[in-house]
Amino acid sequence: MTDLILHHYPASPFAEKARLMLGFKGLSWRSVLIPPVMPKPDLVALTGGYRKTPVLQVGADIYCDTSLIARRLDQEKALPAFFPEGQEMTVAAFAAWADATLFQHAVSLVFQPESVAVRFARLPPEAVKAFIADRAQLFSGGSATRLPIEQAKHQWPVFMARLEQQLQREEGDYLFGEPSIADFAVAHPMWFLKGTPVTSPLVDDYPAVHAWLGRVLGFGHGAYSEFTAEQALEVARNSAPAALPVDGFVDPNGFKVGDAVTVSAVDYGVDPVAGELVYAGAEELIVRRENPQAGVVHVHFPRLGFKLQKH
Repeated sequence: MTDLILHHYPASPFAEKARLMLGFKGLSWRSVLIPPVMPKPDLVALTGGYRKTPVLQVGADIYCDTSLIARRLDQEKALPAFFPEGQEMTVAAFAAWADATLFQHAVSLVFQPESVAVRFARLPPEAVKAFIADRAQLFSGGSATRLPIEQAKHQWPVFMARLEQQLQREEGDYLFGEPSIADFAVAHPMWFLKGTPVTSPLVDDYPAVHAWLGRVLGFGHGAYSEFTAEQALEVARNSAPAALPVDGFVDPNGFKVGDAVTVSAVDYGVDPVAGELVYAGAEELIVRRENPQAGVVHVHFPRLGFKLQKH
């Protein structure tokens, strides 16, 4: 079995989502720590330009976005499932809402001045300035906008009251009874808010949510070992991409296998990845790229939230 390699950094909320997903599955993995800000030359050698965190590498296959990483981990180990039978649409739609709307609110709340002062208290001023400049670049050119703090504060109680009500049911300990991708998508914004005493009460003031978050975080991160970026690149160079899926899906915009394309996120981190389209399915896009450091790789993207263009 090919090792699962997660490219991430400790403070990233979406990386925490991925780490918890690996823990939920009880999987072993390799940990490659990447810089929280650009440049990220070793990561970009694998992805072709995609810079968001985290990225999952399996040999010469590179998976971008946690929504697709979840589906890849379900292939790795079917049970426990992220998309329980009969609830696939419900949990996927709920997770998409949490990863977008709930996370947008959490970011605004976390980066209010009082919280930033605590979160970055130990960093030198130039490091804080570099981080803020990097995030401004990350959110440049995409559809995502910075939510004003007043609006985030105004709307946050609505979300929390609804979550509290959902979790007070007696059908189970998780959002939809048994654990699902929905739990992990809601957990990472909450984990982010728990990072400082300024924002922690926004979670802790809701007893059912607080208890539920403890259960989700209790899955842990699985068994992992440290790995270097150089080792990860060597794995890619010495591996061949996995066999491509076979289905009869016809792309609605007429894209065909063999087309020279770019794929890019539409919300933020919109850096395009150029390559040869080798698969276009209902959920997934796969682009073939070649790089002197990584060799031939297949870079995988979800269809949802990404755009495909002729190169």
